Amino acid sequence: MEPQYPAHWEADVVLADGGTAHLRPIRPEDADLLRAFYSRLSDQSIYFRFFGPRPRLSDREVAWFTTVDYVNRVALIATLGTEMVAVVRYDRVGEQEAEVAFLVEDAHQGRGVASVLMEHLRAAAREQGITTFVADVLPSNSRMTAFFRQAGYTAQSQFADGVVRMTLDLASTETSREVTLAREHRAEARSIERLLTPASVVVVGAGREAGGIGQTVLRNLLGADFNGPVYPVHRQARAVAGVRAYRSVSAIDGEVDLAVVAVPAEGVLDVVEECARKGVKGLVVVSSGFGESGPEGRERQDELVRIARAYGLRVVGPNCLGIANTDPAVRLNATLAARLPGRGRVGFFSQSGALGTALLQRVAQRGMGISTFVSAGNRADVSGNDLLQYWEEDPATDVILLYLESLGNPRKFARLARRTSRTKPIVVVKSGGMTQGVPVGHAAPALRLPDSALSALFEQAGVIRVDDLTQLFDVAQLLAYQPLPAGRRVGVVSNSDALALLAEDACLAAGLEPCPAANLGARAGAADYRRALDELGDRADAIVAIYMPPVPGNAAEVAAELVRTATETGKPLLATFEGRLGMPPELRVPHQPVPGGDPGKGSIPSYPAPEEAVRALAHVVRYACGRDRPPATTPEPADTVDTAGARALVAKAIESAGTGESAATRTIDAADLLARYGVDVWPAVPVRSAEEGVAAAGRLGWPVVVRSADPEVTHRAGAVRLGLSDADDVRRAYEDLTALLGPDVTLAVQRMAPQPAVTVVVRAVDDPDFGAVVSFGLGDVTARLLGDEAHRLAPLTGRDAADLVRSVRAAPLLFGGHGYPPVAVPALEDLLLRVGRLADELPGVTRLDLDPVLVAEDGAYVLGARAVVNAATAPRPDRGPRRLR
Repeated sequence: MEPQYPAHWEADVVLADGGTAHLRPIRPEDADLLRAFYSRLSDQSIYFRFFGPRPRLSDREVAWFTTVDYVNRVALIATLGTEMVAVVRYDRVGEQEAEVAFLVEDAHQGRGVASVLMEHLRAAAREQGITTFVADVLPSNSRMTAFFRQAGYTAQSQFADGVVRMTLDLASTETSREVTLAREHRAEARSIERLLTPASVVVVGAGREAGGIGQTVLRNLLGADFNGPVYPVHRQARAVAGVRAYRSVSAIDGEVDLAVVAVPAEGVLDVVEECARKGVKGLVVVSSGFGESGPEGRERQDELVRIARAYGLRVVGPNCLGIANTDPAVRLNATLAARLPGRGRVGFFSQSGALGTALLQRVAQRGMGISTFVSAGNRADVSGNDLLQYWEEDPATDVILLYLESLGNPRKFARLARRTSRTKPIVVVKSGGMTQGVPVGHAAPALRLPDSALSALFEQAGVIRVDDLTQLFDVAQLLAYQPLPAGRRVGVVSNSDALALLAEDACLAAGLEPCPAANLGARAGAADYRRALDELGDRADAIVAIYMPPVPGNAAEVAAELVRTATETGKPLLATFEGRLGMPPELRVPHQPVPGGDPGKGSIPSYPAPEEAVRALAHVVRYACGRDRPPATTPEPADTVDTAGARALVAKAIESAGTGESAATRTIDAADLLARYGVDVWPAVPVRSAEEGVAAAGRLGWPVVVRSADPEVTHRAGAVRLGLSDADDVRRAYEDLTALLGPDVTLAVQRMAPQPAVTVVVRAVDDPDFGAVVSFGLGDVTARLLGDEAHRLAPLTGRDAADLVRSVRAAPLLFGGHGYPPVAVPALEDLLLRVGRLADELPGVTRLDLDPVLVAEDGAYVLGARAVVNAATAPRPDRGPRRLR
């Protein structure tokens, strides 16, 4: 039988230098491709691979290398355009062992091709049951021996018969994961750097008509005084906007780094191929007519990305506003916005092209600056995740702003944001909160989790989520120019009693701790503000200064005192200064060496109303408090967890489910599964008569509970009988419940849990976008109706488990509030950790419900559990080898 080609092994990848390549399994029809590849290899590369000279491959060898079974013999190739540039292969030499070999074209060595091929070959090998790679390497091939030692997997080597035999254990380790993520980070950051720091730009479609898209981009590039040549491309014109024009990209004399494409959608693919042949490194496609225009446009959009990546190019767009870099050494304005903000410390990503111009105007109106700006449009390739990788290392960016309309890989976003937010704040506006919809054309589906869950996951990652664009910039101007607060104490100094009271009320509503306000009176001047500010300095972690004189006063002198205080105390100070918005000139600290540009650190942001200032401060305080907490860890359970046994249970359940879509999902024994993770589920015995109930109670031990065997019915008021201590109690309970629920109901008898206790619900779902998500809430009807539920990504750290318990509004009931006795919260947190680990390690478990769970003074007791498995579950969206969407 002909081997089945594993199409799921194909992938687009980013290389170490920021370029891209396509990886796929080799096929017999690649014979000519292999011959051409081999002909370009140096004698040394051939010698290192075959341990001797081999000028050419025979037809028999070519057939052997290109014909594999994708099980015992596997080869993956990397292609760039129409050429093969690397190949890696394994040949099974034992039941779980295979011999591995690499060959990378000399011109592409050092680009990280071998490392990413190794990741994908390892994944393919593990899929086929291989756990160990062996490789024979010549001692003089220092690059290859170093590569194997740095792969991140457990490695051993020995010297014999003139070669070094390397042995690699393919099991994932913390080191191998860190190596993979570090390589991904460097590659994706470099790919964005190439886009934002081009040495030359071509505008394809730069027409002669004023107001046209291409000419607008061209004029904006010229107007920004881009530090490099700008080439217009026009089929007929000799010059556009006073600049010599070229008939095609290939006709340009010099090298071209970045191409801005502004031709009709039907002609974009031809332009991309021409740019690829020219050696262009990146594309910005401002043209519309792609995914947002319907199925035909979506096919065109997919083909655009396929062609670009195949030739090593990243794509911003299509249907985007463009990109900008205010670095004086670059001065790039490859956008449709004629006016850019000045140089600043804020990186700004916007998915919306239509909204991008307005957003940039808002930044400029506030007197803020930006470091770089990217409008991704339909986000077919370059996304916010790519920008996070870049901005994390960018020394010119201190604050990251994201306007998101969709999330392509939410789990990866959470991972990147959690890491980046430890050093640089990330502020997000996510549209579609109520509808969970995404704009037409975006290369991302709508999210399935409720918006409240998304907010919780942002919080877990250390992201500041705000409700609207006004708040986005309110928070950004505070983060960009003032230090982070050390605590929640807020001092208010004001020349208006009414405005001071509004500020104090806003502090209390936001969970801040207002110090007694300093009310200076309407005629307060600079000296009054100086005394009040000095007194607040020792008592407050942040200061809100309000200056709203009823008649014109000495605003400049008061402003100088505010700037002095902000500079000397090192504490954040924000103002409502004459009702102005942004960064008033009087409150700025001059910034060098760019006179007239972005305000310097210590400049004071102003807000039209004190409530808006406090609201921005509250976001920053929460972020600062979270960032100051030491990094959390995932604790190991006190007893042994049988992960292998649990996986075997899931595999057996899936295998026994049969075939077909309807058979893929089935319920399994949740008690047996949870027992592998040290969680005891109390048995509930179904009964069909009162006497069966009495017998069951005798076996379980008194007192008992009688309830419906269906957990959903149990939630109904009056559907449970508690504290039954003898046979007569059980008989009466059985008669009452059958009368209430109907004669056909199946009841269950269960041992009575300790009382008093609080009923809670713990769930885990395998979300297609986020992966494993753990949810927690109280089990009473009111909490369920109000949706009082908290969410976190699995696996959980100890802090995540604690935050889950404390995030629900009814949490005080667990800690002795409202007359309830305090319960065993540590036992509840331990249960959450175990469920989180199970959900993370067993992606085949698509849903796990622990309902109800009773938390008493001495422990947490799981009284009901249900688990669902699905054979069609996709791999975790942020696991496995590096690949682009």
